[in-house]
Amino acid sequence: MSGLVAFLSRRAFAAAVLASVAVAAMPAFAETATPLVSPQWLNEHRADSDVVVLDIRSVIDGGGAEAYAKAHIPGAIHSDYDKAGWRVSRNGQPLMVPSQTALEKLIGETGIDEDSHVVVVPAGVSATDFGAAARIYWTLKAAGHPAISILDGGFAGWQAAGFPVEAGNNVPAPKIFSGKFNEALLAELEEVEKNPNATLVDARPPSFFSGREKAGLAKAYGHIPGAINIDSASFYDPATNRLRPKAELAAIASKVPAGPVVTYCNTGHWAATDWFVLSEILGQPNVKLYAGSMVEWSSDAHRPIESSRTRWDDVKKALGMGL
Repeated sequence: MSGLVAFLSRRAFAAAVLASVAVAAMPAFAETATPLVSPQWLNEHRADSDVVVLDIRSVIDGGGAEAYAKAHIPGAIHSDYDKAGWRVSRNGQPLMVPSQTALEKLIGETGIDEDSHVVVVPAGVSATDFGAAARIYWTLKAAGHPAISILDGGFAGWQAAGFPVEAGNNVPAPKIFSGKFNEALLAELEEVEKNPNATLVDARPPSFFSGREKAGLAKAYGHIPGAINIDSASFYDPATNRLRPKAELAAIASKVPAGPVVTYCNTGHWAATDWFVLSEILGQPNVKLYAGSMVEWSSDAHRPIESSRTRWDDVKKALGMGL
């Protein structure tokens, strides 16, 4: 009997040792990273073997490959938000989510695998620029990637903090990424049409929501019936080019009730910021992004749209007097 006890004790001890080794071997991001990381955090961890710094500057922020080549965070890989394939045309609709196969190829070619901690770096110049980072964060998470952060303040914040930069181009070593698409993050058209229990959050500026203005790709003015408007720019502090403090974000989002939420805008860009704040910063469960947004919704004239646009607005637009 004493031999059996000793044997079991040795087994338990060995299991404990293996568990401790496994925990010790876990990447650093598991304990220290958050959806938003500071320039200070990234400076301390950018050389970690698992960290991939993903510079996404594009025409949206006035940058792109040329701006990246002039100066970027040391070791950063460039993947142009507008050109690399993060948004594609699907079923006749522009700027949609790529297929899982295409995403796995894009992510792997960018030097990312399941063990990477991806830090997405926008330019750090505007709310719309932050939306690009939020959309890529959402896309990576939807593709099944487990560890993503956005650099708070972007590249501009990194420079303002006085941290080093380098010039030239870093070519990633391709890796194999394999994930399972997370359907819980994406709202398709049919769900938006048939799920009356979800709160629709329109992330566009009030002028778009009311119908005084529309995106060029949209076929109609106004918003999806029943939606509430939380302009994605309201979450962003233009004085610091960072998201506002969490307490302020919570106050802005306080009109979003508990229960399922679907964020949308024109093409799922601004909506990604609302999704990011609600889901990743404030921790609200069951928040989805409708990537097709108003461009897809308005492509069929039979779908209902609410608008406060008047005929006088149309006359003024025709005469070149305004919206």
